[in-house]
Amino acid sequence: MSPSPTGAEELAERISARDSTLWPDGNVSGNRLGWLDEPREMERAARELERWAATIDQEVVVLLGMGGSSLGPAVLASIRDAFGSPAGRRIVVCDTTDPTTVAAAPIEDAFVLVSSKSGTTLEPNVLFAHALGRCRDPKRFAIVTDPGTPLASQGDELGVNRIFLNRPDIGGRYSVLSHFGLVPAALAGYDVAELCGRALEVDRREAAEIGIDMASAALEGRDKTTIRVQDAHRDFGLWAEQLLAESTGKLGRGCIPVPTTEPEPGADRHELAISLASAHQLGAEFYRLEIATAAAGHVLDIDPFDEPNVAESKANTARVLDELPLPAVTSGEPDAVPAWLEEHVRPGDYVSIQAYLPYGSEQRLEALRRKIRDAHGGMAVTAGYGPRFLHSTGQLHKGGPASVVALQLVRRSPSPAVPIPGKPYDFATLIAAQAIGDHESLQAHERRVLRVAVDDPGELV
Repeated sequence: MSPSPTGAEELAERISARDSTLWPDGNVSGNRLGWLDEPREMERAARELERWAATIDQEVVVLLGMGGSSLGPAVLASIRDAFGSPAGRRIVVCDTTDPTTVAAAPIEDAFVLVSSKSGTTLEPNVLFAHALGRCRDPKRFAIVTDPGTPLASQGDELGVNRIFLNRPDIGGRYSVLSHFGLVPAALAGYDVAELCGRALEVDRREAAEIGIDMASAALEGRDKTTIRVQDAHRDFGLWAEQLLAESTGKLGRGCIPVPTTEPEPGADRHELAISLASAHQLGAEFYRLEIATAAAGHVLDIDPFDEPNVAESKANTARVLDELPLPAVTSGEPDAVPAWLEEHVRPGDYVSIQAYLPYGSEQRLEALRRKIRDAHGGMAVTAGYGPRFLHSTGQLHKGGPASVVALQLVRRSPSPAVPIPGKPYDFATLIAAQAIGDHESLQAHERRVLRVAVDDPGELV
């Protein structure tokens, strides 16, 4: 383990100076630190961005994205609503391949924002193809992507309303204060300059101290980072979870994020409490935690900007789709879960509930999370939707500590047939292939995983 700097102030200064020697040799920080400067640049661009947003007639915006391009906007939308901020457009985030959820997205009456850094990510691309089949007016679409991507070229060919080219030296999970987060923020009615200004006011030394404390706790055995927020602000935990999990879950170590709305004490816990006084405070909290995460990477001696294990499940999914029909995969019954967990869970573990199910089950997933937590002495339990988590916490499950116990929930009943234009499979086949691919990846890393077929997570509560 490399030695920690003399203090948080020095670490903050070195991060601000883009000192790549903070992280292990071969790290990718050389083209991943643009987020440090982006709040200042976006602050200057704020008024023009808001003027463009004012030209959009639709009252609903459907955002098609995945991972870093979708979770930030989801938080911005929900927090604005929680504070009853000045009315802007309603943001509906569609970052799933579940056919029921995709079919329910109100695309016909909405403005559609397609977000993808690489422009080649499977999920945004198939969602874009689907949306074009339901809304044929290219002026009802805008795109956020990096320069020179296939998605940018497609947007040019179609003649979409606007293409926002993000600076390419920003990784997806650090992109919320760039065009990926601030275009939807402007559409939602935020004062973009104020969001950026709040970020620029952050005490970087204090932020680095948060990261040092968090990572030091992990090295001491308190590697479950409890992210505690108010109930009305629970979606912030989703964004924080993907930032920490994908950034630190590597080389068998990491800060394992556990979003919650109530205290969860434990010998393996380190609490990070977030309290929001206004919607625009999000700008500061986003930036503070990004700096803290970069600092934690230094203390853990990992590269907080790469994602070495994320591609595995994608490759498995592609192989399964290339070899259709889908292979038969054994799934357990809901009543087998308690005994299986009792047999496989050990002290210091955490349970990851991975639900490849339609959106709308959040309360029942939270009830299941708490039930398993309480049945095992207050142990850390997380819950998330697939395939969303494949682009975030999935890195932690394979590359982080081997203390994960995965409970994969897949749909028992047949899904509706929702075709994907240009593909030889539909959305139901795609999400099933993604679940199979991730199951194989977990097994390849010798993770403990149980696949269970349900129609509703409430069957397990």
